[in-house]
Amino acid sequence: MENSPAAIAELQARLAAEQARADAAEAQVAQLTAQASSTEALIVSLKLQIEKLRRELYGQRSERKARLLGQLELELEELQATASEDELAAEQAAAKTTRVEAFERRRPARKPFPEHLPRERVVIPAPETCEACGSDRLSRLGETVTETLEVIPRQWKVVQTVREKVSCRCCARISQPPAPFHVVARGWAGPSLLAMILFEKYGQHQPLNRQSERYAREGVELSLSTLADQVGACAHALQPLHALIAKHVLAAERLHGDDTPVPVLAKGKTRTARAWVYVRDDTPFGGSAAPAALFRYSRDRSSDHPVEHLERYGGILQADAYAGYKPLYERDSGAGAVTEALCWSHARRKFYELADLARKRHRGSRAPPSSPLALEAVKRIDALFDIERAINGLSAEERRAIRQEQSRPLVEELESWMREERAGLSRNAEVAKAMNYMLKRWEAFTRFLDDGRICLTNNAAERALRGLALGRKSWLFAGSDRGGQRAAVIYTLIVTAKMNDVDPQAWLADVLARIAEIPQTRLHELLPWHWKANSPAAQAA
Repeated sequence: MENSPAAIAELQARLAAEQARADAAEAQVAQLTAQASSTEALIVSLKLQIEKLRRELYGQRSERKARLLGQLELELEELQATASEDELAAEQAAAKTTRVEAFERRRPARKPFPEHLPRERVVIPAPETCEACGSDRLSRLGETVTETLEVIPRQWKVVQTVREKVSCRCCARISQPPAPFHVVARGWAGPSLLAMILFEKYGQHQPLNRQSERYAREGVELSLSTLADQVGACAHALQPLHALIAKHVLAAERLHGDDTPVPVLAKGKTRTARAWVYVRDDTPFGGSAAPAALFRYSRDRSSDHPVEHLERYGGILQADAYAGYKPLYERDSGAGAVTEALCWSHARRKFYELADLARKRHRGSRAPPSSPLALEAVKRIDALFDIERAINGLSAEERRAIRQEQSRPLVEELESWMREERAGLSRNAEVAKAMNYMLKRWEAFTRFLDDGRICLTNNAAERALRGLALGRKSWLFAGSDRGGQRAAVIYTLIVTAKMNDVDPQAWLADVLARIAEIPQTRLHELLPWHWKANSPAAQAA
């Protein structure tokens, strides 16, 4: 009979066999999927390593290479996450069957955890009796240590400063130690908390309202107005240090200058103000002075502002071709004369945009064809960049000698080629406009050949402004002109600290703890490059 016990047993056996085969097939599919995901992630990881090695070996050759590097990092992030998900799915599928071994993804060797991190030992005691025979005669052979990185959530505490009072039994005079100095009058926030608020706002682009919400979730209610009071008080207290950095920057033989828009809140709308930066960085020509950045704020982009900022400066200014710098170059010769040196990256970018095939392909078939002349200009300019990478860090005299020997012939050939090609182009041709940008300012572009202190680009200023440009996406706009001025003060401190390889938050915490009581004659000790060399707090950080 069909319903006999034997038939039912046979059907159950067939069902079990089919289920086992289905589980095995599912495990094999999951294993192959995990293997494919792992292989794809490994390929992208190797591509990323190759690009980074090429960049270290040959330097950054183009904007496209920089975009490719960022794209590969983002792609690798997604593929690594996908590979981990597929690996876990393969493990779960393999656990259902004994026919398919679990897939184990190849991972790069992990670096050991830093030695300075504290270690907490969690000991799992060994068994007291033998698991095989039950004997209690066991001898210790050693131990196996597995390390797991963990983080302790941020801890808040209240520091109580107790000042004891005493009374003299002879004269009845009451004595008490003086109250400790505090960076903010009647302040309630410690220097580490103040440094965190400042760095989160200006270094990590977290507006105060977001900080207030996060602190509330951690059990500490700090209103937006309360945090704003501390920011304003700290900006005022740090003004003397900002002045010292400004003096140091403006004493440079050569400056990098640039500016960027800053939206500012107005009545029912926002208006566009400007943030200016002046960077001192003598390391390209072997200078020993510490690098630093000075930020300024203005309500508009009038030429009056750079003229005011560099009123007492006399040296080389590396910048773009902004007409607002022209009054500086036309000043009477002497101590206040400013020498113009233009940026080859700006000039190259105009040609590169006309020769960038990859960017045009994304626009579709209607994109105009790439310009062979622009591509040729990019190749010729890249040859100059290759020479500059090789002489970076040499003395000014050595740089000038190599430029005279190697760069000058290339520059002269570039000028002759551009003038010859320009003669046959229409006035409205885009590549002609890019050529005119250089040819009309040829003296300022070629000044680097005769002065080893001048860099080929103004990238130092653009790097200094990068954080502010990224921050605009988070804080959207400044609240007022005073807010823009405060931002200029704090950005000066944070960017200068980063340029000197100093942790900005640790440095600000120590500065805020000491600046109220340190004599003015020793204030220079708090500058990032001196602090890094001498401060015990710097060693601890």
